[in-house]
Amino acid sequence: MRERAVSGYPGGTGRAPGTTLSAVTERNEPTNEPAGDQDDASGPAHTTGTGTDTADGPARPGGRPGPHDEPRAAGRGEPDAGDGSAASLRDYRAAFQAARVPLAVLNRDGLVLAANPAFGELVGAAPDDLVAATAADLTELGTDPRIWAAYREVLCGHSDRLRCTRRLKHPDGQFLWAEVTVEPLPDEDCVLLSVSDISDRHDLLARLRHLQMHDPVTRLPNRALFFERLAGALESAAFEQHGTGRVGLCYLDLDGFKAVNDTLGHRVGDRLLCAVAQRLTHCAETLDGRGAVRGGSGHLVARLGGDEFALLVEDSAGTEQLAELAQRVLDALQRPFDLAGQRLSVSASIGVVERAATGTTATGLMQAADTTLYWAKEDGKARWTLFDPERNAHRMTRQALSSTLRPAVDRGEFTLEYQPLVGLGDGRAKGVEALVRWRHPQFGTLSPNRFIGLAEENGSIVELGRWVLARACHQARAWQLARPGDEPLFVSVNVAVRQVWDSDLVADVAGILAETGLPPALLQLELTESAVMGSAGRPLQALQALSEMGVRIAIDDFGTGYSNLAYLSRLPVSVLKLDGSFVRGFRSQEHPNPADETIVEALVSLAHRLGLTVTAECVESAEQAERLRRIGCDTGQGWLYSRPVPPDRVCDLLGAARPGA
Repeated sequence: MRERAVSGYPGGTGRAPGTTLSAVTERNEPTNEPAGDQDDASGPAHTTGTGTDTADGPARPGGRPGPHDEPRAAGRGEPDAGDGSAASLRDYRAAFQAARVPLAVLNRDGLVLAANPAFGELVGAAPDDLVAATAADLTELGTDPRIWAAYREVLCGHSDRLRCTRRLKHPDGQFLWAEVTVEPLPDEDCVLLSVSDISDRHDLLARLRHLQMHDPVTRLPNRALFFERLAGALESAAFEQHGTGRVGLCYLDLDGFKAVNDTLGHRVGDRLLCAVAQRLTHCAETLDGRGAVRGGSGHLVARLGGDEFALLVEDSAGTEQLAELAQRVLDALQRPFDLAGQRLSVSASIGVVERAATGTTATGLMQAADTTLYWAKEDGKARWTLFDPERNAHRMTRQALSSTLRPAVDRGEFTLEYQPLVGLGDGRAKGVEALVRWRHPQFGTLSPNRFIGLAEENGSIVELGRWVLARACHQARAWQLARPGDEPLFVSVNVAVRQVWDSDLVADVAGILAETGLPPALLQLELTESAVMGSAGRPLQALQALSEMGVRIAIDDFGTGYSNLAYLSRLPVSVLKLDGSFVRGFRSQEHPNPADETIVEALVSLAHRLGLTVTAECVESAEQAERLRRIGCDTGQGWLYSRPVPPDRVCDLLGAARPGA
């Protein structure tokens, strides 16, 4: 059972009005209790019933009591003096008059039939002067369309109760928050209106909301209030005809803030956050679309958590305004902070997004800002970066590729092409390098540089690398069987370092060679220079085991990584593949690069002294091939000989003399 404050009116019999009682039990009937707190004084016009006016007051439809008539019980005659009704009626009237809660009895047209002194004090008029007044005007029930509609439902008898919150102006000029309740009186053709002052409760709720919506360290709005304000800004900007219809956001975090907490403690870290918040607020308060000083209405500075802050610009003037704001923030934060004897310098990375509000969601805007902040950090920190749709599309493509890499292996979307490794002395193919291609159903055929890095990041390189190794060995064995009288081709396969760490590469190679019947000498594994030169522990043991098995080990892109020549002699390596950047200096006979030729000649001489063979990559002209041959390079690879081709075309290259021989 719920409770209500009042019921009845002084002229009615039955249940007492209860205005001075703590509570009166109420029937569990459906109620209509919209809540509102609008302060505007506008609202739909109030309508009243029609009837014939009398000399005593307005029309009284249905024979209702006039404003100056003595209230009486509906459906009953005036009580006799011989029973107890007259005494009860006097008690009700006395309670009504003495109640501290403002009360008024209304007819079904919303006009006041009777008001107690507390109600008169609330509105600043004598109770008798309020008779026939429109109650909705006195209690601001007509300023909100929803409340006005619910109020009319109660007056018409279609609803049992209205309870709402209104902001009323006291005669002394002060405003108060009031809870207004309107409900029909039992057995009467009228309703009771009561008003309770809830200003203290409203202020308490406001303080609690402020605590809930603000960061306790910096006193800035927190994440919850920021997203509430952002959603409101997007909605209003999309429909506001006088604004710009755009919204901007600077999303930032401090570079290296964790080091401050770790070295100086969280107390100093909190002081730094407070100081940063003050500077951010100052930046937001002094910037308009032209970078001029202005009031900061429309700019919200919030702490989203940790060392992350956001500056929301409603009705932004364009990317120039956001760029100016971001630069001001960077300049402000780069000035040293003096905190309790500690002088600190910090920087920030900022992601900047500015766009039309129409079609933009809070989630989408924050995703774009977060992505742009990541770009700022990736580009070197201590900078701001503007959102780039093309760059984001590339990122989304990478994400789409990364998420479909693993199932693509099972679906058979990968294929291999082969590029010949040609002897510079005789121009004949000695071997081929297997190059993987992804025939993506959406993006077409993709080269390795589009997805190998992604495969290494998400770990799918292990499964993909195992498939490439097995397929290449099967194909090399097929070529060997197809040409039993010719010198067999070896196949060279690229191996990522993660394959060595995350799988048993030695066991995989041994199993594949046993399955295919390919001799170990016809398999060459290529690892990048940075991976091989830094090998130790398990990777080095794997390379040694593979070399002892008879598999060739080649260092790919040699000359661009660590180039630890002293370490080179200790590795089980048989081939050096010179990076194409050295070979490009051989491109023109008229404009040779002597430095490149000197470096290549020294590397070839060193490799030969260590018992290694040398392969030059990116050979594109006969002149390059001839100069590399004179230097002593063993094999060449590049478009001069052939582009990567499918396996059925490799046989056409076998035994054919190539340019530069």
